[in-house]
Amino acid sequence: MWQSPSEDLTRTGVKYFARHKGELNSCVFSPDCQILLTCSDDCRIFLWNAATGQLLAKVTGHTGPVKSCVFSPDCTLFASSSHDRTVRVWHTATTQCLRVLTGHSKSVETVCFSPDAKWLLSGGWDKTAILWDVQTGEIARIFSGHQGAIQTSMFSLNSQYVATGSWDYTVKVWSLRAQEREKTLEGHRGNVSCVCFSVSGMLASGSWDRTVRVWHPRLGTLLFLLEGHTGWVKNLAFSRDGIVLASSGDHDRVRLWDMSNGRCIKSLKVHAGLAQGCSFAPSGALLTTGPADFLLKAGNASEEQEADQAQQP
Repeated sequence: MWQSPSEDLTRTGVKYFARHKGELNSCVFSPDCQILLTCSDDCRIFLWNAATGQLLAKVTGHTGPVKSCVFSPDCTLFASSSHDRTVRVWHTATTQCLRVLTGHSKSVETVCFSPDAKWLLSGGWDKTAILWDVQTGEIARIFSGHQGAIQTSMFSLNSQYVATGSWDYTVKVWSLRAQEREKTLEGHRGNVSCVCFSVSGMLASGSWDRTVRVWHPRLGTLLFLLEGHTGWVKNLAFSRDGIVLASSGDHDRVRLWDMSNGRCIKSLKVHAGLAQGCSFAPSGALLTTGPADFLLKAGNASEEQEADQAQQP
């Protein structure tokens, strides 16, 4: 767990992952942070040993750029979505494709597992989100209402709600209970590119408008407006205790926010100023990915030292 929002961070390692032949679209760690999963416009998915940088497997099957990839909570499965309008479910150990899910009419931009591993949600350019039964591969529900492409999605930690972010500048929170209507969260002035739930139930959304908004999702109220990024916000991650929110922006620093008051407590410079993603490891360490991958954890280095170190290869 994160011990204190005021702790300094130290870069402790750099690994390079450079085998894709197209733009990298998604980069995620397994729940235990042992495997790195990447997907690209080259239509392929790669699995890497996160500690050594060794390429473990090249996965093919999609016939278009792979836009998103994600592990199941127990890491036995991973899923991918593609411009080819399909979602695929794979067995992690063998990389065998178990299911090809068809139902979208346009490119599928996002896919995510529910924390209880029963459901898979996908969304894309057809402006719909589809809830799939992981065991059967059947469509359980279709969520409609966005006026633009769905770019991002995530389940709440109790698996009762899903959030979707769209190019219509809104976030929608959908209940898996049929009697509850969706909530529409408005305020962003650009495409919504990422959403993230905390353990306490807060919902954060990042946008091309260079801001992060933190919501009480069921009430639909805004808790914090987080400003400071100079590029569009690409990725969000709450610490496992919900005390800290990490955000990464295009050509920008990784910023850490105190969720008790909405203040920025750290601004971390990464290699070449690029941070494609960020997530917290079970140990509480912050992992960021981009042209290079960094492990950032509690240490003794000052913020200035961190910035100097990040300039070195």
